[in-house]
Amino acid sequence: MLGRSSLRPEGRASVQRPARGSIGYTPREVQIVGFGAENLGSADVSSGSSYLIAKLKLALHQGVCRFRDTIMKFSLSSTNLICTLFTLSAGAAPLALHPENPRYFLYHGKPLVVVTSGEHYGAVLNLDFDYVKYLATLAGDGLNGTRTWAGAYCEPHTAFNIAQNTLAPAPGRFICPWARSAQPGYANGGNKFDLTKWDPGYFRRLKDFMSQASKRGIIVELNLFCPFYEESMWSLSPMNAYNNINGIGGVARTNVYTLDKNDGLLPVQEQMVRKLAAELKGFDNFYFEICNEPYFGGVTLEWQRHIAATIQQAEPGKRRHLISQNIANYKEQVVNPDPAVSIFNFHYATPPETVALNYGLSRVIGENETGFRGTNDSQYRMEGWDFLVAGGGLFNNLDYSFTAGRENGTFIFPENQPGCGSAGLRRQYGYLKHLLEGFDFIHMRPDNEAVQAELPKAASVRALGKPGQQYLVYIRTGLGDWKKAMERKAAFNAGEVSLKLELAKGAFAAEWLDTKKCASVERVAFEHNGGWRTLAVPAFEEDIALTVRRR
Repeated sequence: MLGRSSLRPEGRASVQRPARGSIGYTPREVQIVGFGAENLGSADVSSGSSYLIAKLKLALHQGVCRFRDTIMKFSLSSTNLICTLFTLSAGAAPLALHPENPRYFLYHGKPLVVVTSGEHYGAVLNLDFDYVKYLATLAGDGLNGTRTWAGAYCEPHTAFNIAQNTLAPAPGRFICPWARSAQPGYANGGNKFDLTKWDPGYFRRLKDFMSQASKRGIIVELNLFCPFYEESMWSLSPMNAYNNINGIGGVARTNVYTLDKNDGLLPVQEQMVRKLAAELKGFDNFYFEICNEPYFGGVTLEWQRHIAATIQQAEPGKRRHLISQNIANYKEQVVNPDPAVSIFNFHYATPPETVALNYGLSRVIGENETGFRGTNDSQYRMEGWDFLVAGGGLFNNLDYSFTAGRENGTFIFPENQPGCGSAGLRRQYGYLKHLLEGFDFIHMRPDNEAVQAELPKAASVRALGKPGQQYLVYIRTGLGDWKKAMERKAAFNAGEVSLKLELAKGAFAAEWLDTKKCASVERVAFEHNGGWRTLAVPAFEEDIALTVRRR
């Protein structure tokens, strides 16, 4: 959706469609909004309403109004209104790779990095989840992303020891693209599914979710499929022959996402992809992910490429949404990348070696799931900072403080929860996002050769820099390999750690930042003759960041 500033310059009126998702509309039904937030009424623009014409004459002097992806040009007379609609070719493009640095995004004409801490992917398919409150919480914490599952997969409430799992709807509270039939017998309550029919209620909910996210500047990752890790997951899928009335899907869970062993499921999957693409074509704030963790459960690479091609075929022309592929847990070098894929996502990518391994692809490298490293915030805060300063363009912490009934992110989870999440952690991520946005990050690159520090084992220092102009340096301790325990030494006195930064000649301003308290620790301005500059590191615990900018 076009940004507010481009939709409604000061002193102008605009024409807007009613909000998508909650009510229907036709291309001729518009709402006239005048100066500021004044509502001037609504009408069918083909009706020739003299009342509408009078309002338009009062509000519109330039004869052009914009809404979503359409421009309306008006020719006004005292008795009639002629309205011509045509597709807007610029300014309404979906989220894209930034042309100057495709390792980051372009959105509404501005550079974008996605930083968030989102719920466990059930916001749409779980009817008990209040996604409006959830999205408002993310936006309030300064975050701009979320993942959600399309509905081909859901989980039992016992999955992965997740307390109050949003991806595990209560009996009878699961909704998905396919309509229910008249035949009872779905494994988690209610009637079985008819894989030849769509559920209008689901698509209303999905589109309203997208609209609510768009209003708040939140990018949605729409994950189409997920492997069935255990029989308990496969037993709940509408694609399972037990749960549909179509006589298909009588296969092992490891054959569902194949091209040749799927028992008639491939056409169903293709149709779902096309339907989602058609329904969401007007939204610019999302991208598709082919399949979550396809390296489990028998998902074949050929099938993934086929789904990516299906997405592209469903979106002919230039208005295409980006496609993400989930590559691996931790790290892996992508070889022979699918040209249809623009985002390569990883899970548990700490240390962020996978960014360097795949930086040459000139695509967004993301980490869209964290977890399995305890329930304390510290290691996940460090994981996010480390990944983004390494050059990643997308980071999503899996946040278990969001549940149905606690969509404001205040659920207190048990100690055996496979991850974390809290208001404090989200504030820290929001601080990181805000900090990055203050840099010319599009023109910054990983520059670890420009920084040196003497650190204990398992600690590291890295830098993201625009040579000679600006740098973001990050020191972290106790992060190590994601399968190992934290390093014991995590607190340092002032001057115990020294740091050297290679700088050009000039005047610079440096600032040390407390990543936990989201506050400045120390500022210093200096003149430099070029070469290595030694900077005293203040006292810190766990991690600390440094910004250096040319004055």
